[in-house]
Parts: sequence; C-alpha cells; structure tokens
Amino acid sequence: MSALLELFHDSSAFNGGNAAFIEQLYERYLRDPASIEADWRARFDALPRRAADDIGHQLTRVRLTALQQGYDNPVWSPHGATQAAPARDGTSEFSATKQAAVLRLINAYRSRGHQLANLDPLRLRPLPEVADLEPSQHGLLDGDLDRTFHSGSLYGPERMPLREIIDRLKRSYCGSLGCEYMHITTTPEKRWLQKRIESYQARPELTNKARRWLLQLLTAAEGIEQHLHRRYVGQKRFSLEGGEALIPLLDELIQRAGRDGIREIIIGMAHRGRLNVLTNILGKPPQDIFAEFEGKVALKAGQRAGDVKYHLGFATDVDTPSGPVHLVLGFNPSHLEIINPVIQGSVRARQRRRNDRDGSQVLPVLIHGDSAFAGQGVVMETLQLSQTRSHGTGGTMHIIINNQIGFTTSNPLDTRSTLYCTDVAKMVQGPVFHVNGDDPEAVIFATRMALDFRNRFKRDVFVDLVCYRRLGHNEADEPAVTQPLMYRKIRQHPSARTLYAQRLIDTGGLTADAAEAMMADYRHAIEHGLVVTRPVLCDITTSQRTNWRRFTDQWTTTCDTGMALASLRDVGERLLPLPDGFELHPRVAKIWAERRQMAAGEQLINWGFAENLAYASLLDAGMPVRLSGQDTGRGTFFHRHAKIHCQASGDDYSPLQHLSPDQGAFVAIDSILSEEAVLGFEYGFATAEPDGLTLWEAQFGDFANGAQVVVDQFIASAGTKWGLQCGLVMLLPHGLEGQGAEHSSARLERYLQLCAEHNIQVCVPTTPAQIFHLLRRQMLRPYRRPLIVMTPKSLLRHRLAVSALEDLAEGGFQPLISECDPLPADKIERVIFCSGKVYFDLLEERHTRALENVAIVRIEQLYPFPKEDFAATLADYAHVGEFIWCQEEAQNQGAWDMIKHRFQPLIRAGKQVYYVGRPASAAPAVGHRSIHLEQQQRLIDEALTGRINPSMNHHIDRVAQVA
Repeated sequence: MSALLELFHDSSAFNGGNAAFIEQLYERYLRDPASIEADWRARFDALPRRAADDIGHQLTRVRLTALQQGYDNPVWSPHGATQAAPARDGTSEFSATKQAAVLRLINAYRSRGHQLANLDPLRLRPLPEVADLEPSQHGLLDGDLDRTFHSGSLYGPERMPLREIIDRLKRSYCGSLGCEYMHITTTPEKRWLQKRIESYQARPELTNKARRWLLQLLTAAEGIEQHLHRRYVGQKRFSLEGGEALIPLLDELIQRAGRDGIREIIIGMAHRGRLNVLTNILGKPPQDIFAEFEGKVALKAGQRAGDVKYHLGFATDVDTPSGPVHLVLGFNPSHLEIINPVIQGSVRARQRRRNDRDGSQVLPVLIHGDSAFAGQGVVMETLQLSQTRSHGTGGTMHIIINNQIGFTTSNPLDTRSTLYCTDVAKMVQGPVFHVNGDDPEAVIFATRMALDFRNRFKRDVFVDLVCYRRLGHNEADEPAVTQPLMYRKIRQHPSARTLYAQRLIDTGGLTADAAEAMMADYRHAIEHGLVVTRPVLCDITTSQRTNWRRFTDQWTTTCDTGMALASLRDVGERLLPLPDGFELHPRVAKIWAERRQMAAGEQLINWGFAENLAYASLLDAGMPVRLSGQDTGRGTFFHRHAKIHCQASGDDYSPLQHLSPDQGAFVAIDSILSEEAVLGFEYGFATAEPDGLTLWEAQFGDFANGAQVVVDQFIASAGTKWGLQCGLVMLLPHGLEGQGAEHSSARLERYLQLCAEHNIQVCVPTTPAQIFHLLRRQMLRPYRRPLIVMTPKSLLRHRLAVSALEDLAEGGFQPLISECDPLPADKIERVIFCSGKVYFDLLEERHTRALENVAIVRIEQLYPFPKEDFAATLADYAHVGEFIWCQEEAQNQGAWDMIKHRFQPLIRAGKQVYYVGRPASAAPAVGHRSIHLEQQQRLIDEALTGRINPSMNHHIDRVAQVA
C-alpha cells in the first residue's frame, strides 16, 4: 500500500460521514493553502497539487476517493470534463469516476441500508424510497452491473461485479437486521463493525442442535404466556407475546457473557415480559409465580407492604461454559426507565468490590420499552453518565422491546420526533442493531455482535428488537379500539415460535411431531411447577457477595460515635499536608491555615472541617466514602474543599485519599448537571455497598425536585415494598436567606410526608459536632436506612455555629438539644421549639434583649421523632404555660404539619401551643430581600416576646388531631 493510501486509512477523519467537510476544506486549500490549519495543509500537501480552477466541487470527492483507493492522479479539465489520462493500473479517468461511484454506493448502504431492512414483522408500513441506495443516483447504469470493480473495504474478494457487490450489501444491510453505526467517529470501532456485519452477511453460524435449542427457548417464551392466560384469565401480567425473541436473546447473552469472563449480570427492566424472564431465564420456580397470582404470598423480612408480582426482583446463579454467572433482576416500579441509573450504580459498586476497572466482570443489561426509551429524560441522563470517569460501567447492553405502539393508544407520529425510538443512543456513539423479532437467528447474530462490541470497546450498545404486542397494554385492555388495523394484522399473524418451527420443518432440521412434542413437554413441566430454565446453581458462595443479614431492621439511636481526642487530632493533622509545590488559591490558603489551628485545638471547628473529619475518621477505619453531586469537591458554598486545585498546574488533589496506605477509598465526584440519573445511580450504588458511606449532595436543596421519582419510588418506599436496605445520605442545603423562591427551601415537608415505618431518617443538624456524629452514626450502627440531611448555607460560616474539638471526640448525635444557656428554670415562661437556622436568629435576638424567661429547644431529628427526649423536655418545663413551634418556612411548608401532633401531651394538660412563622404561601420564599428581612424579624419578635395573633396562627387544640 502506498504512503498516500496509508495516510488516508490511518486517519479517523477520512470517513463517509465527514465527506462534505473534507470537500469544502480541500477546495479552500486549493484556493489558498494558508487559509486552513497546518495539520490539514500537511495532509493535502501529500496530494498531487493542481490549480484551484482546475477542479469543481462535485469532482473533489471523486478525486479524493480515487486517490484513497490507490489510483494515480487523474488529469482534470477546467470544466470538469475528463481527458484520457491512463491511471497506474491502466484504467481511465472514466473508470476512476465509476469506481468512485461504486465506493459511494457501498458507503450509502452502510449509512442508510437499515431503512430498507425487513424489520417489521407485521409490515405495517411500506418501505421508504431511499434514493442513495439506487445505483443510478451515483451514475451507475444497468450496463455497469456486470462490470468488475474494486470492492474497496467491503468484505469479500478484492474485485467483484457490481451486481455481486450490491447483492452482498443487501444481504448484509437490508435483511432482517438493520445496522446503524456510521455515526461513530472512531475508525477502529467502525471498521470492526463493518467486517463483522459484512463477513457474516448478518447471519449467525448455527448448528442444527443450536437451532433446535433456539426453538426450545421460543417454545418456553410462548408456553408460559399461554399457561398464565388459561389459568389466570383477565389478570394483569404484561405479556411478552409478540416479543418472544427476547428469551433466546437473553439466553444467548448470558451464555456468551459467561464464556467471555463476565461473572455478574445485573438486569433492569420494566414490567413488559418480566414474568417470562423470571421464569425462563432466571429460573424462578413457577409455583412461586402462581402463588403470587393467587395471593398466597408471605411477606419476606423487611417487607411491610409488598408489591405487585411484575415489579419484583430476583437473583440466581446459572451455569455457563466458563463457570457460574450471578444474575440479578432489579426491583422496579412502574416509572419504567427510572431503573436505568439504579442498575448502573449497583453495577459500579459491584465492579469496585471486584476491582473490575473496565467492566470485564460485571455487565449491566437494561431492557427498555420503545416509547419510554424515546420519551423519558432519565434515559438521556443515564447515557450521559456512561463514559464519565466516576459513573461509567464499561458499557451497557441495551435491549429495546419495540412493539411499535408504546403504551396503549399511541401513534408513532405522536410518540417521538425521531426516525427511530433509539436515536438518542447516537449521542454516546453506540451502534444500534434493529432486528426483526420474527427472525430469531438474526436476533442471535445481533446479540453476539452487540456483546462482542461492548466487551471489546467498552461502549454502550443497543439492540432494537422490532416486534409487536399481541394483547393490550395489560390483559384487560382492548387495543383494537384505538389500533384496529394493527390488531387485525396481529390476529392473523403466526407467532415467532410457529414461524421458526415451520422453517426448521421446511429445511429438514425438525419434524412436525418433534415440534409439537417440544411444546407438550414444556406444558407438562410448567403445570407441575418445575424449573424450566437451564440448570440453576445453588449454594454458590463468594467473597464478592454482600451479606445484608448482619444489619438489623430495628431502629436504634444508641451508637457511640465519639473517638479518642488524640486520634481525632491525628486524623485532622493528616488532612492538611499538601504535595510539594502545590499552590493554593489565596482564599483556600486562608481556609487551610484556619484548619491547621482547628486541628491543633487553637480555634473552634466549623462545619466544613467537621465534615471532612467525619469522612477521614471513617476512611481511617477502612470504610470507603463516595460523595457525588454537581459541585461536591469544593462545595457549592465554598466550605468543603475535599478536592483542591493547584493554581500553577491545574492538578487536583484530595487529602482524604492520602491518609494512610490501608485506608478506605475516597472519591469526590463533580457530576454531570443531572439530579434524577445521578441520585438514582448513587442509590443503586448504596444498595450494593453497605460497608461504605455513599452521599449525594444537591447543589441547592430544591434541586432534588428533579429527582423526585427516585425519592418516592426507591429511597422512601423500597424498604417497605421490597425489603431493600440502603444507607444513602442526601445532603440538601436548606434555609431562607432572602435569595428568592428558588434555592431557599429543600422542601423539608415533602420528606416528612413520606416518613412512616422507620423508612428514612430526616435530620436538621445545626452544629459541626452534630454533622460529624450524624455521618459517623450512619456507618457505625448496624442499621441501613436512607438519611435526609437539611444542611445549612449561611451557618457554614456563622460565628455561633462552631464546635470544640472535644465536642467531636465525645458523645454522639443529639436528636434533641435542650436549652444550652444557663437560664434560671423557675423564670421560664415560654418554651420555643424549632429546627434549623432559625435557632440562631432566635438565640442572637434573645441575647440582644437579655431575655431570661424564654427557653429555646432544637429538634435536630424530625424523623424518627425523638419521643423520649421530647417527653423529658416537656417534663422539665411542666410549670410553663406557653409553648411555641417556630419555623421560618411558610405555615403549609416546613415541619409544622408533621410535628404538631407531637404536642398532644401538652394539650391534654391544658397548655397553650402556638405556631409562629410565615403564613401559608404558594411559593417557598419571597423574591425581595427587604421583604424577607421584615418577615424574619416579625416572626422572631413574635416568637420571643410578641402577642400571639390567633388570626395568623393555629391553636394546637384545633389541628393536633391531624396526625
């Protein structure tokens, strides 16, 4: 190969997708070489040079293409007419032009052949006219069909008649498999796919034994659905009928992955076909599924409410040629694609545990619906995570069950704006394989190619299983009401199993009696409750598995979170050294100097250093810490600085990663600008990593609104629905600072509304010592439940919100903090209960006014509510006649509605209990700072000394029963 040809083939820029750009660039070069970049100028300098007016735009591509294929430079006329200049191999310029046209036709099939592929089992719509696939569009006529041309990079003989070239292209790109990959900009990946598709012409090599097994899997997929339909008429099961090819797809995927060294496969999918997958892939005993249909299910440990059968997860081990593979099907709510980031997080944690840095041992598999994949934003957000350093999992296998109708009544024109439901996949340079679900052999080929690509290039891959839905969205639905034409075809259409059985019979690979016996055998097995999958392995034990049984389900606040003062000082000092020559920003240098004084006990500790000390103490004990969010390394409010940046080199450095050689792993991730996907990821990570502290921080507390589905469907309810434990921490900056409606409130009331059955913890710590002990408690107790923390903003640097080093070394987290000033108990006439930042506003005003008759009590843990501490406090103030709940949030927000019933003992004693705070409001805060300050001062005055206005405040005895 000439040096010129090597130049073109070694450059990823010279591909069909960039042709127009290169043409324009080359014409600019011809007019003025200095007008283009030096790198491109050097490339074009290697070409034989002509005058700018010797070549037109339409001939540029011909010339470049001919040169790329090894032809000598043709001779061009000023007007584009060719002269009879012989090329190196004797071909004329006319031949070179024809040759270039053939190469363009090959490129067109690679780019657009999928549009003429036979993908739809129902043939609902006629195939489009794709002009680029017509030889005449490229100047090739019928007389050229039998002429021999160089086949370029098309796999096969070097020279072939055009007719054979086209035939190979149609078999490769326009059969039951349509491949989209020309959008990929990495040349080795694209060439790998071209060779794989064209060398096999999109068909797998299968033995007759393999074909019979393929029919057996289709028989199983159809058999379980028919059995459930007969036995449980009208009950919802979200049938897989019409998409039965999913079962052989998954079986092939698992066996091939096991062969390639994958040891765990974690699957996320919505409800369509879930019972089929549980039965025929994971080996869930059929009698267990039947019992769920019949309502004969006992709740497992940790479950209180349970869930419908098509949301439940399962785990098992199956045998493969290279050893057992652990399969996990994640629990999933009906919010369809929300499982995507959760599975990715679980996979990342498992990979970390195995030290699987490139995803060679743990594989994520996500099974999507067509409309959900196109329509739900969490899909895009999760894809955006796929190649990032701290959220990537080495590539995900995506399978889209494309029933061409989406939910219930959808018309494809209304479900998306893109040609395919998978077009969002192109954003991550992933290949997309559209395959006809009625051609199971093509499905097997697509599966093999997709998995091999993922394992080789560590990128996401997408198999679009184009099929149909034989029944309605659920079995009680009548889809023909809204889709009469589609369902007229479906009623007349044979199943994939019927079609493939007939195909084997026609080719002599199977007899009709054997096909019928196969169905009868499966029916017998399922009716007798036998496991119908490949052999399921039992009693598999490995150090890579997590034992959740060691964690208690019983709530307890008892936990010693202190540590020896000397050890604490030692950890603090180890947080401070920096690499040689590391230049801090002046503001950070000031913070570092203050931390040195704090570590030595010469200055009171602020929130940022206390938080870092909590992480350091856990890391020093060997526990990993993972902190994620949009600005977590530094901290949105410039307080954390767990990751610092050298002003000279730009390098970053995490002191928490350099405490000791045997410490736990620490990572602070400045994530993509996503809440839903990132929080879902971290939740999934925490469900698979109980021995490490996993935290997600919202940039502002109300940013968590964008992840409300994760909070509702997983964080708050997964324990009671599915018995899942999780120790995830959510850090939500909260506090009304006069900065407007947004970024003021973390919506504390929403989390409190979700509280029940000790499902989550909701805390509002107000001192550095409190956050230190709270974070340590989350790991040191044998208890794993999500922790929601309303973290401060202005308090991060408040002169009163500080703690002594001894406060961190001793004691533990206090769910309730009684009056801290030495006030004479007999003079107390009013007790104010509050939570959060407003405490310091009340405290400063009380000091200013020198009041000794008002006590202030902080409730730092709002759920589970500290009943015993609260009762003891009430006993201390039994002589007091007036009690107040004070909050800075509006009356219909904050903690009031969820805290007021706690004062019932006072009501029974005839005491007065009042609410003081802002009146009910549709927005969390006002938009003008002056109004905010006026409101804040008014509620402080009223709480400390003012006359209670019944028109502005609810007396507790009228609302306390709303519990």
